[in-house]
Amino acid sequence: MTLLAIPFPDLSPEIFTLTLGSFSFSLRWYALAYVAGFLLGWWIVQGLMKRPALWPGAQAPMEPARVEGLLTYVIIGVILGGRLGFVLFYQPGYYLTNPTEILRVWEGGMAFHGGFAGVIIAGLIYCRRHGVPPLQIADAMALVAPIGIGLGRVANFINAELWGRPTLQPWGVIFPGAQAQTCPWDWPMEVCARHPTQLYEATLEGLVLFAVLAWLVWRRGWLQTPGAVTGIFVAGYGLGRFIVEFFRQPDAQFVTPDNPIGHALTLGPLGLTMGQALSLPMIAGGLALLIWRRRA
Repeated sequence: MTLLAIPFPDLSPEIFTLTLGSFSFSLRWYALAYVAGFLLGWWIVQGLMKRPALWPGAQAPMEPARVEGLLTYVIIGVILGGRLGFVLFYQPGYYLTNPTEILRVWEGGMAFHGGFAGVIIAGLIYCRRHGVPPLQIADAMALVAPIGIGLGRVANFINAELWGRPTLQPWGVIFPGAQAQTCPWDWPMEVCARHPTQLYEATLEGLVLFAVLAWLVWRRGWLQTPGAVTGIFVAGYGLGRFIVEFFRQPDAQFVTPDNPIGHALTLGPLGLTMGQALSLPMIAGGLALLIWRRRA
């Protein structure tokens, strides 16, 4: 059968490497995505604080100069929460037997749902210590979160990781490292093309979600209702992730001969991946928050 697929472009996970004797330092696209996401988020949130008319009572919840302190809390929450979430949700058995590797964040292994929980905790601590309204701060962070998410997924694509299930669609990508034996037994091709689910997520959870939130903030004045923007973000991300999980390659530890689809949770006739199981509470919680705040 003629192969209709896109060969993976010649991309290196490393932007550059500096070597001085025995010391070597590499700047990776994934790290740059985090840095760019934080800096763009800081710039936009600072701009929001300079426009009091967007906020309830024409008063911004904090001074622009204090956004830098909030950013520090967010960075700590993302890194600690994302790493611990990956350890607890995806590979608890491995890290219980190898606890020293939990701190090796430079080797990869971050979970969005854990990072999300970490940001919530860090944000609440900041708000309590500095006396600022939590829901308004949450709305500001929710607006810029899709930027970091989208950049991170593009970096996942460059790293050729977290690819999707096998596909015969012409936009399927032949990722290096995606072994042919993981394809269906009757696969008609000599190589395994896969859904580029990193780009699906970058589009849905990044570009589209940010466009919707930006329109609600700057055109519809939704910052006047504290918590509404946060509700849209939480539900929107959960929905986007739930959809993409249908095309995403399941985590290897969940795939067995009896469970080739990689369902991590079974609810009656419904099988869910770990990503879907963690996204359902986000969808429900985001909608509940949105309804509650809009009614209020």
